Amino acid sequence: MKNKKVVNVFLGVLALLLVVGMAYQFTPNVGSLFGNRQQGTPALKVNGQTVTAEELEAIRRGNPVLGSVDGGVLADDFKTFIVAQAVRQQLLQQAVGDIDVSRADVNAEVQKVREANNLTDNKAWTDALQGAGLTDATYRAQVRDQLAIQRKVEELQKTAAPATDAEARAYYDLNPQAFQSDARVVGRQIVVADKAKAQSLLAQVRAGADFAKLASQNSTEFKDRGGALGPVENGTPRPVAQVALPAEVGTAAFALGQGGVTDVIESGGKFYIVKVEKFLPPAVKPFEEAKADATTAVTEQKKNAVVERWITDLERNAKIEAVDPNWKTQNPTVAQVAGQKIPYSDVVAQVVQNQQFASLLGQVPADQAAGLVNGILKPQVVQALIDGYGARKIVQDRKLPLAGTRQELAAALAAYGSRDVKVTDADIQKFYAENRQQFETPGSATVAEASFADREKANAFRQGWNGQGSFVTAAARAGGTVSERGSVTAGGETLGQELNAAIFTSKNLRDVGEGSLSEVVPAGNRFVVAYVTDLKPGAVQPLAAVRGQIRDQVLAQKRQEAGQAYLAKEIATLKPVNNLQQVLAAQEKRVAAQAPKAPATQTPATPGAGSGEDAPAQGNTGNGSSTGTPANGGTSNGNASGSGSNP
Repeated sequence: MKNKKVVNVFLGVLALLLVVGMAYQFTPNVGSLFGNRQQGTPALKVNGQTVTAEELEAIRRGNPVLGSVDGGVLADDFKTFIVAQAVRQQLLQQAVGDIDVSRADVNAEVQKVREANNLTDNKAWTDALQGAGLTDATYRAQVRDQLAIQRKVEELQKTAAPATDAEARAYYDLNPQAFQSDARVVGRQIVVADKAKAQSLLAQVRAGADFAKLASQNSTEFKDRGGALGPVENGTPRPVAQVALPAEVGTAAFALGQGGVTDVIESGGKFYIVKVEKFLPPAVKPFEEAKADATTAVTEQKKNAVVERWITDLERNAKIEAVDPNWKTQNPTVAQVAGQKIPYSDVVAQVVQNQQFASLLGQVPADQAAGLVNGILKPQVVQALIDGYGARKIVQDRKLPLAGTRQELAAALAAYGSRDVKVTDADIQKFYAENRQQFETPGSATVAEASFADREKANAFRQGWNGQGSFVTAAARAGGTVSERGSVTAGGETLGQELNAAIFTSKNLRDVGEGSLSEVVPAGNRFVVAYVTDLKPGAVQPLAAVRGQIRDQVLAQKRQEAGQAYLAKEIATLKPVNNLQQVLAAQEKRVAAQAPKAPATQTPATPGAGSGEDAPAQGNTGNGSSTGTPANGGTSNGNASGSGSNP
């Protein structure tokens, strides 16, 4: 655990790069990454600077997904990802070389890390570094470089233009959920230290006594204002949010919905009774109240966009050379939109970092996972990238007051396209009718079963037992075998389908003693009668109680559908070109040609079959070079870089 904490100093900057859509892979185990880069086996050159094979392998070791397969298209994808990450890291290091970071700055940061992780003892510090594959010198070099990146990012962000009023207003209009106030209640409370007294006061309240008067006479809190939860203004208590009350008390009070009186609630050694006089549901704040927060949010988006453009420019102008043929990769253009080329490495980066993909690899063989990823995940990723790359052009053409990174602009456009969506009462009623199970509280009961070898004995027991004494003893004497199921829920797997129905839906339960007996139902080659106590029938929340919940759910669904439809329509006007299937076909052919050949058999092979002679050695559309500028190489830029896009 300590070894991991040693490197936490860097995570703030890396999180920022991820926020703006930059797939930056941190590799804390690489001592040489920030030290002498000439040590090790040269694998790549990035603008003339060497990246070693050892550094690339460290990136692989730093992510368990990357080392999970040995061959096939996924292994090819992972190599593309590793190279793209190494290139990006190298470009960032080069870009901050002129940023001044003093030895004192580094020492102060290192000291913070040592103190935060209880590593002030020199031996403990050295051991922790060795566990992470570092020395004190290489760790300090990492700190220096990461501080330099952080300062460079801060410099760039200062150049971002502040949010305009129009942009703040648009953000407010398109993101109402970000400016929604909490639900509040107007109410009063009585707080006492004795439970019996609280129960007595509650009985008086329910008998019609004046709550405010009782609070003034008995409550240990707010008695001077009749127990009002909020200060009284013009004779009316101000509304309060749930956080103003102790957790258990707030939960009970807000569960009342439109109003009422809670039971006695114990919290912190005190006993509370709350009367809710008025419930105020969540509501969007007026723009004037929300303007400052909206302005801040847009300004942050514009800062992120500046950083995104900076990194895109670094990659667009980079010169990449594969020195080691084993680390030569293909990074073709997978799609084009609005004059911008989307590199295949962008797709792979999102796949690798997808949590569902990592889970899939642990469940199915690699070749099966590859088929699912190529058929489902990659097409979705490519479309999302097309949306993002094309979003800025649409915003500019439509003269919309929207700002942010590619992803933020795509989301804003979808929100803009769904801004006029409404939910009708018919929508709410339809959803309620079609999804009643969402609003059902299933029945429950405590159940014991007695099974008999024949129906006659089961019927005789059901008719003869009057509920006196023990069910278990009585059933055993009648020749039954008893199974105590305990507390069960209607529809659960504890009981069979027929017994479930006999207990929770049948009207033929026979009352006996403190419970009831079910009908006799078959269970395999035996016959069962159940003894049921504490039976609570299922209930369905009325539409009035869940109308607001349904409205929010339906509105979100309709907005998502309308927003995606609008975005798709707008992106289509840019006539994007999607080359994914061609890229995947070329990759599959190339990987197959590079795979180890099976031993020859006695049957003569057809000349050329399986030799890979038909497949270009470097992939599709003539990719043969390992140098070049990604932005200008088109589909023939066989460079090893992780990008190929324009801002």
